[in-house]
Amino acid sequence: MHQFPETELILTPENRVYHINLKAEDIADDVIVVGDQHRVAQISSRFSKIDFKTEHREFVTHTGIFNGKRITVLSTGIGPDNIDIVLNELDAAVNINPEKRELNKTLRSLNIIRLGTSGALQADIPVNGLVVSSHGLGLDGLLNFYESWKTINEDDISEEFIRHTSWLKNLPYPYCVAASSQLLEKFRADNHVGITATAPGFYGPQGREIRLKAAMHNLNESLTSFRLNNQRITNFEMETSALYGLGKLLGHNCLTVCVIIANRVRKEFTSDYKKSVEVLIENCLNRLTS
Repeated sequence: MHQFPETELILTPENRVYHINLKAEDIADDVIVVGDQHRVAQISSRFSKIDFKTEHREFVTHTGIFNGKRITVLSTGIGPDNIDIVLNELDAAVNINPEKRELNKTLRSLNIIRLGTSGALQADIPVNGLVVSSHGLGLDGLLNFYESWKTINEDDISEEFIRHTSWLKNLPYPYCVAASSQLLEKFRADNHVGITATAPGFYGPQGREIRLKAAMHNLNESLTSFRLNNQRITNFEMETSALYGLGKLLGHNCLTVCVIIANRVRKEFTSDYKKSVEVLIENCLNRLTS
């Protein structure tokens, strides 16, 4: 059986996967990922019991019990590059034998739910509302570095997006991956649902201009007006496409639920950021464990 060399799979002396500092028994089948490391404790404070904690760099993990269900909460930091680390290492921790450096005969499939903040791209989606991502539209280019990305790509969305936006040829191919249908059905009721665009940055890649001008001046307007088979782009953030792409290639179920803290069309920003995040956490913990 193929062995993964030390330069490819980096382990600590305790046989934990390096960046996230985890091994299989530390990780529940249901994993909540958040960008902000301080949000981990904000979520785990609701647990009836916390049986594991670790921290390495921006990757903070708490595993415990909520409503009788074991849940892991893990911070990823910001951006698709960090999701690349977290998804590959979560999978390695649960599916590779660290002593033998070989793939396990039986593979675990995790439910990975991202709880995040986001900006709405449709005028009818209110600030403080929740958006569930039916697809991750990757403007970041991450999945293009993986050999089998085309096997999971929603080609019709990608190609229509390129046509509709007059996508610049020097930018990465905008890949698109669907959410886990199982998790989507669990979370979609009473929430807004749509395609989430994932950018590799916060300013120019999301159409913001301070001193530097964006290469695509009408990017946000093009995102807002995009339609295909009654599907539309609902919001902008920085992690979902990488989560969906890597998760699907590795055999995990992934979903993103974001609270809207800004409406980019109406130029509105939430007046109570902390309360918005609290609503997101309560809503999603209860749905996950119901």
